[in-house]
Amino acid sequence: MRSREAVTGRTIVVAFDHGDDFDTALREACQAHDIRSAYIPMFIAGFSAVDLVGTCERLADPQAPVWSRVQLTNVEAVGAGTIAWDHTAEAIAPHIHVAAGLKELSAAGHTSHLLGATVQFLTEMIIVEVTEPQLRREREPALYDVPLLRFDGHDA
Repeated sequence: MRSREAVTGRTIVVAFDHGDDFDTALREACQAHDIRSAYIPMFIAGFSAVDLVGTCERLADPQAPVWSRVQLTNVEAVGAGTIAWDHTAEAIAPHIHVAAGLKELSAAGHTSHLLGATVQFLTEMIIVEVTEPQLRREREPALYDVPLLRFDGHDA
């Protein structure tokens, strides 16, 4: 377990537009405000299409992370996550999870890691900058190469 007291900076409100690619719009908002470390306490979204981590296949190794995707359409979602800096890619590395309901199936739900989405009507998000410690995301080879959150200069 690792922990650090966080010092927060600015709070940014982002309104995505109909048809926006979620990942592209998030990256543009972070670039516009020079955000490299942050958390997203919440967001609400309509997605015409969304890709979540998931599978219907039997897992060869139940302990390993699932990298495949489930594709859903016409959903309402709520989500939260973190934004850290990936020094290798020189870009933000968001880690976002959502709970999404399929509108035409009585809002039947799916919950998982968000891989990609297209905004339908709106997405409204709050981003809270973390000024200290600097958050970074690094892959851990001993854990299936999963990208883990690290705190700049204060953990291995």
